Amino acid sequence: MIEVKDVVKTFDGFAALDDLTLTVPAGSVYGLVGPNGAGKSTILRHITGIYRQDSGRVLVDGQQVYENPAVKARIASIPDELYYFLSASTKDMMRFYRGFYPRFDQKRYEELKGIFSVVKETRPIRRLSKGMQKQSAFWLALCCHPDYLVLDEPVDGLDPVMRRQVWGLLMNDVAEYGTTVLVSSHNLRELEDVCDHVGILSRGKVLVERSLSDLQGNTVKVQVVFQEKELPKFPEDMQILHTAQTGRLTTMIVRGTNEEVINRLSVYAPLLLEALPLSLEEIFIYELGGEDYAVREIMV
Repeated sequence: MIEVKDVVKTFDGFAALDDLTLTVPAGSVYGLVGPNGAGKSTILRHITGIYRQDSGRVLVDGQQVYENPAVKARIASIPDELYYFLSASTKDMMRFYRGFYPRFDQKRYEELKGIFSVVKETRPIRRLSKGMQKQSAFWLALCCHPDYLVLDEPVDGLDPVMRRQVWGLLMNDVAEYGTTVLVSSHNLRELEDVCDHVGILSRGKVLVERSLSDLQGNTVKVQVVFQEKELPKFPEDMQILHTAQTGRLTTMIVRGTNEEVINRLSVYAPLLLEALPLSLEEIFIYELGGEDYAVREIMV
């Protein structure tokens, strides 16, 4: 489990992280979402032990990460800006990783060579395209068999086919080895199919942190046609987050379970009443209720 508690980090008086708290359950795929400048990369650099917080705690399985080689050896990371030694090839970096990660799997390295076949393992990484550099990074990280895999905008530069293959490999490791994946992105569409927990950051704070099942089980989108043209007067305890009308058709976002909402609206004897799937983007838009303009910006 990754625990971040009340972490503060300032740079030249600017609070990049402001009492940030989040929890990543073991074995989960946790999506960290937020606009540019929200603090996503900064908190990931704390979790991987690159930065030291000004105050608060960053713990992996109850142990401090910073200056703790034993904990760092259990964490693999693919940052947004990849790091590799000057003129080093994928094969050179493989030898380096093999010396640092005690569970580095040489056999798996050879097996994955076929999947990442466009990456010439003896060619300097700096001479590869951005997409090939990302493939090289995934190739190496997956061979480390880490307990924790920390990813910052991981699939930028990858084509759709390779994105699907990479996510498939990651999900297989989660299922087979119990790998915990923490992935940062500003694109909710990218995370919706793979994450089971999501946190949204804005201005150095976590605004919402929940499991997807909790989010999707407590908010319902319905389309309804009432007998009268005007909407009925709903009870005050019915939490309607959004209403939109197109002719006689009314679309409503309502807080509650699917069964509760359908039962409450059925008493008005509507001509049409249908529950629709609610996307992760829609959930966050209406959960936050426009609390932060930057949050709305990443949803559109």
